[in-house]
Amino acid sequence: MHITFKIRRGAGKSQRYQCYKVDVRPGWTVLDALHEIKWNQDGTLTFRRSCRHGICGSCAMQINGLNALACETQIKDLKRKPIVVDPLPGFKVIKDLAVDMDPFFELLERVKPYLINDALPPAKERIQSPEDFAKISSAINCILCSACTSSCPSYWADKSYLGPAALLKAYRYIFDTRDQGSEERINALDNQHGLWRCHTIINCVDACPKDLAPTEAISRLKNRIVSEKY
Repeated sequence: MHITFKIRRGAGKSQRYQCYKVDVRPGWTVLDALHEIKWNQDGTLTFRRSCRHGICGSCAMQINGLNALACETQIKDLKRKPIVVDPLPGFKVIKDLAVDMDPFFELLERVKPYLINDALPPAKERIQSPEDFAKISSAINCILCSACTSSCPSYWADKSYLGPAALLKAYRYIFDTRDQGSEERINALDNQHGLWRCHTIINCVDACPKDLAPTEAISRLKNRIVSEKY
């Protein structure tokens, strides 16, 4: 089956769409088609990818107007033809489908996305009950693909806003019973560029390839900070 792919190329003012016709095989994903184009039609096409299994998040891009992972998006499931592929919105385009992810990871660093616990480590592990783990088990599955943050109108308007990915990561550690760093994260969360910039638009939920719920985590963080600090 021949499918036309309309791909945004270039960067800055030189961006334009370029079309490629691909002989698509059964079971192919959008990433398979991009590989076919790069390997056999146009070696200058630029995009990121790594694991091919929806784990690394590298191949997040906009496909037919929706943020998604190219490696998980089945071509047969896309009704709109030609298939239009764009870089993630909200980030500076480096070239073609590759965007500058540095601002995204800088925002992530502000919430200290790691376990903070100064207590003497136990001999084996820090014990946590299944019930306590269940509170964070979903948030742990975030692969930091940035599909949620780049879909957020609040982030488009305020590039200092932490965004749903960073806030979900903050939730993962603040609600982890083994962590002791909640107070260290408060300043990053409790301000106009943190929790209170979220207006529950829900784009992040629709964009998440792992079916996570950042807005629910953000709501729980708001409740916790209000109850503990105010």
